[in-house]
Amino acid sequence: MVDFRRSKWDHRFLRLAEHIAQWSKDPSTKVGAVLTQGNQVVGIGYNGFPRGVRDTDERYADRDTKYSLVVHAEVNAILMAGDRARGSTLYVWPSFMIPPICAECCKVAIQAGVAEIVGFQVEESKLTDRQLRWKQSNLVSRDMCYEANIRCRGIYLSQQ
Repeated sequence: MVDFRRSKWDHRFLRLAEHIAQWSKDPSTKVGAVLTQGNQVVGIGYNGFPRGVRDTDERYADRDTKYSLVVHAEVNAILMAGDRARGSTLYVWPSFMIPPICAECCKVAIQAGVAEIVGFQVEESKLTDRQLRWKQSNLVSRDMCYEANIRCRGIYLSQQ
């Protein structure tokens, strides 16, 4: 299920997701997602509050409020892509493990018809406490991807 191939397009799209993540106003976790068909981008997203909802520092500072308001990057990319999400590849930055997607986003990806999810490979021994908070959700995602026949890949990023 997990394949550690490298390609120039994987690197490009993961680096693009990294760049898009910086658009997030969340001071603690910035996530970016790129959805592709072949080598064409069909959707992008970053984590943030829904359009028209005030994204104040106070709301981001309160974890419960933030979690109840934030739309994840993966969902934003899928919404942007619409029908083009079917059969697509979803690139996510950062990776906490493979697949690099929480259970809630995984359900949306499955329903949208995403065919593959790609992140960069992380050594579990180097995960931070913040990353470890998402581990159980990522494990649920791994099981769902397996059952739904979604391919998950982790790649090693070069230092370029």
